[in-house]
Amino acid sequence: MRTLTQHHISDSEDFKRKLLKWSTQFHEVIWLDSNTYEQQFSNFDAVLAVDAFTSIQTDYHNAFDQLKEYQTITNDWVFGYLSYDLKNDVEQLTSNNYDGLKFPELYFFQPKKVFLLKGNNLEIQYLNMVSDELEADLKSIYDQDLKETNAASNQEHKVKISLRIHKDAYFEKVNSMLEHIHRGDIYEANFCQEFYAENTEINPLHIYNNLNAISKAPFATFLRVNNKFLLSASPERYIKKEGSKIVSQPIKGTAKRSENPDEDAVLKANLFTDEKERSENIMIVDLVRNDLSKTAVKGSVKVEELCVVYTFEQVHQMISTITSEITKDTHPVEVVKTTFPMGSMTGAPKISAMEIIEELEETKRGLYSGAVGYFKPEGDFDFNVVIRSILYNATQKYVSYSVGGAITAKSDPVKEYEECLIKARAMRQVLED
Repeated sequence: MRTLTQHHISDSEDFKRKLLKWSTQFHEVIWLDSNTYEQQFSNFDAVLAVDAFTSIQTDYHNAFDQLKEYQTITNDWVFGYLSYDLKNDVEQLTSNNYDGLKFPELYFFQPKKVFLLKGNNLEIQYLNMVSDELEADLKSIYDQDLKETNAASNQEHKVKISLRIHKDAYFEKVNSMLEHIHRGDIYEANFCQEFYAENTEINPLHIYNNLNAISKAPFATFLRVNNKFLLSASPERYIKKEGSKIVSQPIKGTAKRSENPDEDAVLKANLFTDEKERSENIMIVDLVRNDLSKTAVKGSVKVEELCVVYTFEQVHQMISTITSEITKDTHPVEVVKTTFPMGSMTGAPKISAMEIIEELEETKRGLYSGAVGYFKPEGDFDFNVVIRSILYNATQKYVSYSVGGAITAKSDPVKEYEECLIKARAMRQVLED
């Protein structure tokens, strides 16, 4: 059982920075921040879960069944992540590419302490066993010295970024993918490449704060599981459940921003009318409709938004919104399992696309293009897509970020490479300071 208290926060931005800094003392941390981005399906402005009371960690073998059992028995808030490689639990697939990060394939925990911020209202939910710590914790949060964070932020070591796939090899691989498309094996596949740094130490909180400041993404995440960190500026929701309603919001279609307002408006308008980007998006909408139909009440799958262009700090993105209704006896984990991995990071047809991705990519995706989120006690959930993200294994001293793009019959390898660099810009900028 949990003790619930409500608090009025006078300066929510300042409080958020202090709350996040305070959280880093714990070994299990999930921080989710919408950066007050206007969105239709938002629950909270920010959420923090810290300090595991119970947890589950596993590889892909029967991972979703284990998660279903854990979520059912716990019957409380559970926060965690699903790595892309759980595809091997859902289909007869493998992941044999190089993995420098070594994250568990699934990790969820029941936090002792949960903070839910909406506007100026803060709701705190502590497990009863730690409820006597609440006042001292609040004082400690308010006492956090943010100046000290700024002073200690300079990295001693320069981060030297390497490419896992060099430019010429990238063109060859995209051309191989185009051959698969022209042969009719697939219509579209998301092809990703890794940028990495070895023997490198970073300050995760400093890097996250800088990445968040330049991106202000609606699904930003700071995650810590012991020595492993995710610093994410994700703009994309994977899937959400609210009551009987399921919402999925795939992104397909990216254009750069311009500081010149007139030019920026033209870039946005061009993305909206771009035939290739629209066809990419519509193919994934069809895939998501098909995935949602596996658990949907018959006839309830609807496309609420098709190819709407949203503007973020770094890029314009084309987003569609697909919804469905489920019955009361549909298990929440079943909805996640039957839609995973998300269509925007795989391709169509999904299984063939995942096989070809595995063959052509050089790196095991792991948490990249997986999802981070939570289940509420009553079974509602919300998960993002792990993109525009830096992953860090402090023990291995390995830093990584990956970017990808959808390859279709109309793809130009040079333009695809340029799109990858646009997506990678913010991560590179904060790592190289």
